[in-house]
Amino acid sequence: MNEQKKKEAEKLGTAPIGRLILSMAIPAVVAQVVNVLYNIVDRMYIGHIPEIGATALTGLGICFPILMLISAFSAFIGMGGAPLSSIELGKGNRERAEKILGNGVTVLLMLSIVLTLVFAVFKTPMLYAFGGSDATVVYATQYLNIYLCGTLFVQIALGLNMFIISQGQSKTAMFSVLIGAVINIVLDPIFIFVFGMGVRGAALATIISQACSAAWVLRFLLSEKSSIRIRLSYMRPDIRLIGSIAALGVSPFVMQATESLVNITLNSGLQTYGGDIYVGSMTILMSVMQLIVTPTQGITQGTQPIISYNFGAGNKDRVKKTFHTSLLVTVTVTTVSCILAVLFPTIFARMFTGQTELIALVEKVMPIYMAGIWIFGIQMACQSAFMGMGQAKISLFLALLRKIILLIPLAIILPKIFGVIGIYYSEPIADVVAALTTGILFLLNFDKILKKGA
Repeated sequence: MNEQKKKEAEKLGTAPIGRLILSMAIPAVVAQVVNVLYNIVDRMYIGHIPEIGATALTGLGICFPILMLISAFSAFIGMGGAPLSSIELGKGNRERAEKILGNGVTVLLMLSIVLTLVFAVFKTPMLYAFGGSDATVVYATQYLNIYLCGTLFVQIALGLNMFIISQGQSKTAMFSVLIGAVINIVLDPIFIFVFGMGVRGAALATIISQACSAAWVLRFLLSEKSSIRIRLSYMRPDIRLIGSIAALGVSPFVMQATESLVNITLNSGLQTYGGDIYVGSMTILMSVMQLIVTPTQGITQGTQPIISYNFGAGNKDRVKKTFHTSLLVTVTVTTVSCILAVLFPTIFARMFTGQTELIALVEKVMPIYMAGIWIFGIQMACQSAFMGMGQAKISLFLALLRKIILLIPLAIILPKIFGVIGIYYSEPIADVVAALTTGILFLLNFDKILKKGA
């Protein structure tokens, strides 16, 4: 490792914590916010297409489970492998860190082929199962037919970008996302309105943007600027390494994959008890939820490499200080965001639609749906710290807790008691219970994990 790259990695263990967190978290937050714009900008433009906007927006909403599953597989490898490579860098074992990266690339390539084929074949029955109707599945299919052609770009752009963050290169990781998002924002209105491509135009803009992001990521990880590089010799599958990546990656995978399952459960319930307009409201609510959660994810993504590196290096005090700062910031962000969403639902609704009836429904249900998000920062900070310290089992349980154990059963049971509004109640109840449980588990295990070491 040359001197410059060595300094970049070592700053995770030597730089002042406050300044280091800012330097890592700000680019990560920008990257996360910009990344979410890929889909949210699509929804904003689609929702305002004359005459068909609300229906097309709902159609895009029932695509969410598939889009989330594709992203979940990139997180499976990226968020499973990146902390492990960072821990190895902390130990001074660069060769093993590069082997982890190489195996991650191989698995992402294989996953891209499988996912494209599976969703291309089964998308139509899936969309109906996800809460679609004859009116909305038409637009969902138009979007997916094009989007699936870019699955490879999504896997590379999202999955491998985590390996850039893990070596302390958060600004480079930010630019990989920023490039794609800016291109998407520019191309969306051109393809949708100027060329009259509608939903198809939004999908085409997205995959072109993801291709540009993927090219940037690969260019960096193949260059001498990267502390760990993609090397053909290290791409040969190593079952033990892949097993280690999978063991840690299963938690973020479950977090995102279960988000897909949650979306399916909510949409199908809303279709059953309410109809297309209620499914449309959930499309808007989940978009706003993404806007709220995304900055917090950026903060935890920025601090996780610091925790991983110092945990691997045995710097316990730095691990503790980093976590405490992360917790304070994440809870502050989620609390402020919750207040804004509860007080100003109309502003958020009008960002996505001009239909009066849909706006009125969102005004009614958003304060309910968002009521528990203020405490969600606790779960995100604690779970990220568990991930950073390589605690796969606890991370997996916490990933399952909020969505599988709490949210999905509540979303099935509560509407039987309260009607369609019960589906909206399920989110804040799950948020509060999961966050409190996560906080308690963290308090009980944090010191034990630090004593045991990497």
